[in-house]
Amino acid sequence: MFGSKESIRKELAHRIRTTYAKPFREATNNEIYQCLSRMIMQEIGERYADGLDLRKGLHKRRVYYFSMEYLLGKMMTLHLQNLGLKTLVIDALDDMGLDYEVIRESEMEAGLGNGGLGRLAACYIDSMASLGISACGCGIGYRHGLFRQKIVEGEQIELPDQWLKESFPWDIRHLDDAVDVNFYGQVGVDYREGKLHFRHYDYQTVRAIPYYMPIVGTVSGQINMLKLWSADLPEEDMDYSQFGNMHLRTQIREKQWQVEQITEFLYPDDSQIEGRILRLKQQYFLSSAGVQSIIRDFKKEELPFSELPKHAAIHINDTHPVLVIPELMRVLMDQENLDWDDAWAITLKTVSYTNHTIMPEALETWPLDMMRNLLPRITMIIEEMNIRTNQACQEKGYCDPNVLQRLGVVQNGMVHMANLAVAYSYSVNGVAALHTDLLKTKVMADFYQVYPDKFKNVTNGINHRRWVSCANPTLCRLITDSIGEEWKNEASHLVDLLPYTEDSAFKESFRKVKQDNKQKLTDYILDTMDIKVDPESIFDVQIKRLHGYKRQLMNILHIVNLYLELKDNPNLDVHPRTFLFGAKAAPSYYFAKDVIKLINTVAETINNDTEINDLLKVVFLEDYRVSLAERIIPAVDVSEQISTASKEASGTGNMKMMMNGALTIGTLDGANVEIKDAVGEENIFLFGLTADEVMAYYQNGSYSAMEAMICNPVLQRVLAALDQGAFHKAQSAIHNIKNSLLLENDQYFVLKDFASYQEAQKRVKACYRDQDLWTRKAIINVAKSGYFTGDRAIREYAKNIWNIKLRG
Repeated sequence: MFGSKESIRKELAHRIRTTYAKPFREATNNEIYQCLSRMIMQEIGERYADGLDLRKGLHKRRVYYFSMEYLLGKMMTLHLQNLGLKTLVIDALDDMGLDYEVIRESEMEAGLGNGGLGRLAACYIDSMASLGISACGCGIGYRHGLFRQKIVEGEQIELPDQWLKESFPWDIRHLDDAVDVNFYGQVGVDYREGKLHFRHYDYQTVRAIPYYMPIVGTVSGQINMLKLWSADLPEEDMDYSQFGNMHLRTQIREKQWQVEQITEFLYPDDSQIEGRILRLKQQYFLSSAGVQSIIRDFKKEELPFSELPKHAAIHINDTHPVLVIPELMRVLMDQENLDWDDAWAITLKTVSYTNHTIMPEALETWPLDMMRNLLPRITMIIEEMNIRTNQACQEKGYCDPNVLQRLGVVQNGMVHMANLAVAYSYSVNGVAALHTDLLKTKVMADFYQVYPDKFKNVTNGINHRRWVSCANPTLCRLITDSIGEEWKNEASHLVDLLPYTEDSAFKESFRKVKQDNKQKLTDYILDTMDIKVDPESIFDVQIKRLHGYKRQLMNILHIVNLYLELKDNPNLDVHPRTFLFGAKAAPSYYFAKDVIKLINTVAETINNDTEINDLLKVVFLEDYRVSLAERIIPAVDVSEQISTASKEASGTGNMKMMMNGALTIGTLDGANVEIKDAVGEENIFLFGLTADEVMAYYQNGSYSAMEAMICNPVLQRVLAALDQGAFHKAQSAIHNIKNSLLLENDQYFVLKDFASYQEAQKRVKACYRDQDLWTRKAIINVAKSGYFTGDRAIREYAKNIWNIKLRG
């Protein structure tokens, strides 16, 4: 089928004719995409079947990667690239008079993730396959994504993300592998063979049906599966013989609707109790379905359960899937008849945990009463864990009641999921050196004292095959023509670009690649938003989830100051600047939505002001997503990584833009610290408080936002300008923002860091004027980005956490 261009043309034409009853010349782009994608899936299936015997026994231990999010992006190009078929397919389509780029635009992005957590999981499952690690991703097959963002009169409007409205070709339903997940009910006690047994009864059953999505590795030939669970009503609860009874039919439909809600939406609104319960249901649904599937697969090996840790490495990506731990205990004890000590020993050797945040609101807690009602048996196990953890800590000499309280899994009627994860996993890792240090010394200091050997660091990494090879093919070709193909599979070879910092011809080609990408983005902005930006301007970009600590607010305040300076002197000698934003705000996060309103109001004012001679433009690109990021990132000059120091665990956008030749302006936060160490302080624009300084302010309470404003005349002018007529459309948002800054004492130190940020931006401006110097710095950033790949991170997980030896 993919043996030649001719065979591809024939098969594609045949599928269009037999599927849609029309010749391919009459087929729509979506119909062509659907047929081509099914051809690709058939090829993947054949390669998967051919490789089963080859893969068996390569690694005794298999990784099960649990994550509530997988932000995959479009799959066609990545699959074709990793299968080694991309060029052949593009050429075959070209011979048919078809444009591959137009065809791939028909693909809908799977609404299975939101931000960095989901994008990281997607990168990692790709790297596991590419490195030949046997792995299974475990997630939820949401029917709707978070939401589709629309900007109306400057405000975010949330629309349903109906990503399944067209046929989705990249997964396969496996009804035979379904399992049952039970909620509510009662727990009874039986004595059998002299042992205590717990029996869960009168529960409500939900059927978990898996959809398998193949993940194709490059080079290794490994094809892993991402298993996405969907909730359905068990057939035995659907009495079709009674469908003539209108009352019973209504009851069944109501039950069906309630069950389907579990996997209907990614992150349902939890501002009300019903939403909180639904989120907890989602987390247990994923945990239980995944664990039951793992145990079922392991039992096929006919080995004692003491061997489970040698065959399964269960990894939980943040706190959302932490119920994997008590669920594994439940299955081993209640279904497989192990006693507590044996089940505990197995669990402690099987489960590892990645922490992604030190933000208190993200270190999940659940009311004990809510959990007891929804998950009675799981709650019993957690309470017993809490007692035994307390005893174990006392046996190690930790008897201070305050310390024991902080170590507790259950505290003041709340279940602390991060504490559960740390106490009952064999490994705990942060995702950047600074983040891990903060876990050990601040957030989880007590646990670090008790379990120092558990704590490790694995700095995040990205999929360079997607973010350079797929997203930036012209840069990919330039790199390959200069240093060869090896970097595609071993990104550390990018360091071979360093000598080219002195190569005039290479630097000219490098600049042309960047300029061509900026022109493409310029055309896209004009076509989709009817905003004309200057492709010769500095593209200054902040694309990430909208949150107070990420400080999009500081960015827009700086832009307002630039605008005021230009209003004072329209002939000011400045290089044109285009500021690009892309961000979604959580539906109930009103401060973030106010910032979006402010950004768009400032953009409207600036973009329509003819007096500033188009020297400044501001664009908010709505509905930020992976495919939009793939358009933006190759065109970035300045990468805004300006979070409050200590708040960003790692970041991965910083790595993607660095790898595509952008220079970073940022604080010493997250992985910015390691980027600075890699490229040298002269090749990054640093500013702001350090993490230690921020933590000291929090501890001693000495920071005064009002004082910070009074001491800075520029800030006073900017804040005063917001109240003037030019920005009147955002007055309500501005009022709330100013209250947050001044009355609520500027939680994220926007005002404190503003002057330092201004100075860093002045250094950016001065450096960009010297294009040879700027290009040299950009090449250094690309050359030093090889460390920040998912392949490197997964090698570290395999060696230091999962105890898996890689081939080669």
